[in-house]
Formats: sequence, structure tokens, C-alpha cells
Amino acid sequence: MSPNKTASSRIQTVAFNLGGFVGLMWLLELVNSITPGGRFDRYGIHPRNVQWLQGILIAPLLHSSWGHLIANTVPLLIFGGLIALQSLGDFWLVTALVILVSGLGVWLIGPTLSVTIGASGLVFGYFGFLLLRGFFERRLSSILVSLGVGFFYGGLIWGVLPSDPHVSWQGHLFGFLGGTLAARLSGPSPKIANR
Repeated sequence: MSPNKTASSRIQTVAFNLGGFVGLMWLLELVNSITPGGRFDRYGIHPRNVQWLQGILIAPLLHSSWGHLIANTVPLLIFGGLIALQSLGDFWLVTALVILVSGLGVWLIGPTLSVTIGASGLVFGYFGFLLLRGFFERRLSSILVSLGVGFFYGGLIWGVLPSDPHVSWQGHLFGFLGGTLAARLSGPSPKIANR
């Protein structure tokens, strides 16, 4: 197979996976907006409520408005695309790990009687993974991606701090930590020094 066909096939596979994942978010928002009284928002994360644990898995797919969804879609496509182009397996591993870590973090320390939805924890997880993967992996391509992400999107790091009461800094922080953990797990195993 020619290099052009291989690259084209890889891009198509990435577009299908990433596009399908983001497309599901758009489909849910469309159904949510046209269904009378059908607000999916209540299915998000309810901190420390054991009856709503499934919200940890569902919350990243749900958004409070079209503006909220659009704001998350662009960085999801950029960061998710960068991860998936390097390794589709890593993309799904990072996605699963970040959803769990971010969701559990919000469930544990989120404000009482709140409901958290949206993919921003996933955005911060992808950001953390890309930013730190070069450090853990120590491959030139990963280091270059880490430097590029840090240069163009480094200001995003401030989103892990409390600022707006309507924005889940907990989701951002734990998403970033989940991405950091994924970057560590994807790097080479540490070598044990003999003394």
C-alpha cells in the first residue's frame, strides 16, 4: 500500500472515530432541544449521590446549550485529533481514563445539590495528556507535540482553578489529572537502578 493511501486511510479512521464520538454529543443535544420537556441535563453527575453514579459516564456527552457544546467541540476535535493521529488506541484509553477520573473527582468534591455536565473535563484531560506525554514518553514527535500544545494552549491551565461558580473547576482539574495519569501510563516503564 502506498504511503498516501496509508495516510488517507488513517485520517479516515480517525475522522470516523472522533467524528462519531463528537457527533453523538451533537445528536444528544439536538434530541434534547427538540423534545418537549426532555432535558437530559439531569442525568449528569450528582456529587456524592450513589443513585446517580451513572452520571459519571453520561455527563461528558451532555451539554446545557448549543453554545456550551460548540465551546467544547473545537478543542475536543483539535486535542482528540492530535491524540488519535498518533494512536487510536491511546485516544480511546485516554478518553475512558479521563472520563472516569474527572467524573469521580466531580462526584467526590463537587458542590452539593449540583448537577455537572459537559465535555470540558475531557478537554482538560486531552490537554494534560498532550502537554505531558512528551515528558513521559521522551520521543521526539511527542516532545514536539507537547511543546506546540504548551505554546498555543498553555493558558488553558488556569481553568483548573476556581473562578466562575457556574463552571466546574473540579471537572477541569480532575480531567487534567486523568490526562496526566494517561500520559504516565502510556510512557515507558521506569527503570529500576541497581545499587
